[in-house]
Amino acid sequence: MDLSPNPDSPPSGGGNGGGGSSSSSSSPSMGAGTPQSPSRYEAQKRRDWNTFGQYLRNHRPPLSLAQCSGAHVLEFLRYLDQFGKTKVHTAACPFFGHPNPPAPCPCPLRQAWGSLDALVGRLRAAFEENGARPESNPFAARAVRLYLREVREHQARARGVSYEKKKRKKPQQQLQGDSSGLHGHQHHPPPPPPAGAAC
Repeated sequence: MDLSPNPDSPPSGGGNGGGGSSSSSSSPSMGAGTPQSPSRYEAQKRRDWNTFGQYLRNHRPPLSLAQCSGAHVLEFLRYLDQFGKTKVHTAACPFFGHPNPPAPCPCPLRQAWGSLDALVGRLRAAFEENGARPESNPFAARAVRLYLREVREHQARARGVSYEKKKRKKPQQQLQGDSSGLHGHQHHPPPPPPAGAAC
């Protein structure tokens, strides 16, 4: 089965780059870097959607999209763990709670919480773009949200990672942005002109 595309691996902008270039040429006023993010996201979303569709077809018994529920989404997310690259220590492991263990251990590799969260977001959007009603979206099911929360909390404990660290970086980024001097907003008054430059 060719289900190797997984959310832990960054998208390879190979075969899907052609679609993004046509959209960028239709809006020449936009900067060259602006259309790349949407086209990359759309390409990844399309790959994820195809992977999920293949999973439903290979399911025993095969499932149609209308039959898909939050429980099937959870099966799919657990299935993807076999392609994961994130070491998640068990409670019995001596490295439990260490973000950088000093030696290898037999603990399993899993999909990282952030990858699963982004994957569910892309598939939730793709589900509705393919004609389904938002209220029947299995990717928005409460069970899926609870599962993602449990994965996040478990991986944070097992790997000794605090997801709150990102909040501390925001004030630093704002200070750096202020000191860099934005063209539209000058925070310092301009120096007075020299006396000889008045004429």
